[in-house]
Amino acid sequence: MEIILGKSSGFCFGVRNAIDGAEKELKKNSPVYCLGEIIHNEEVIKDLESKGLVIIDNIDNAKNTVILRSHGVTKSVYDTAKERNIKLLDYTCPFVLKIHEIVSQYSKNNYFIFLLGIKTHPETIGSISFCGDNSYLIENFNDISPAIDKFNSSNLNNLLVISQTTFSVSLFEDIVNEIRSKVNPNVNFEIKNTICNTTSIRQKETEEIAKKVDLMIIIGGKHSSNTKKLYEIAKINCKDSILIQTKNDLNIEYLKQLKRIGIMAGASTPQNIIEDVVDFCKN
Repeated sequence: MEIILGKSSGFCFGVRNAIDGAEKELKKNSPVYCLGEIIHNEEVIKDLESKGLVIIDNIDNAKNTVILRSHGVTKSVYDTAKERNIKLLDYTCPFVLKIHEIVSQYSKNNYFIFLLGIKTHPETIGSISFCGDNSYLIENFNDISPAIDKFNSSNLNNLLVISQTTFSVSLFEDIVNEIRSKVNPNVNFEIKNTICNTTSIRQKETEEIAKKVDLMIIIGGKHSSNTKKLYEIAKINCKDSILIQTKNDLNIEYLKQLKRIGIMAGASTPQNIIEDVVDFCKN
């Protein structure tokens, strides 16, 4: 059996930075509060909770010091923390913070903002809060017409299209082209592709590997947005594609029948889980 492991598998910089920061803080203090799950991976969360990490859903439940995860938070969280004198350990991914900075500036300069992203994703919920009232969140093609209607009714002539860092590269391009075809050509139309480079590389590599294998295995948390996108890409390019969290989700009898297996892991998947899956397939 041949196994092809994606070179870009596993923790991205933003996730690694947040995990390392939490580990460092837990060595000094316990418990440590974190606003939301620090990453979308059950195994990692369980390990950190065993060391004293306490996940909270609302800044109002915070005490003294709170970790902000890599996804980022809404503008109101910073305001509340300042009012209540809560110390924030901000491990928001630098690429997400850059989006907050961009949309805040463009909003001040009288731009209407279309943010492309998953509506329920924490990063998107945080980023849209920095866009101001003249904004619209677009997840798919169904959102384009109402977004343009709201833009037209705003009487603004400047439009910015920007993206969640882990959005689908191909979907971003397709939606941008559709928006371009529908807006008035006299509109000052700006596009900022803020999809993380690691995300782009990972999605492209997943596509390439999936075309070559009998089975494509995607490893990652059930609630991880970037992992779900990898699985969607894998399914398009390989009929037999599965999304798993650990090696325990694999069927050993089925694996025995295969000649070539591809493996890719999401940005929230730790190295030890990837290695366990690879070893399980080999042995």
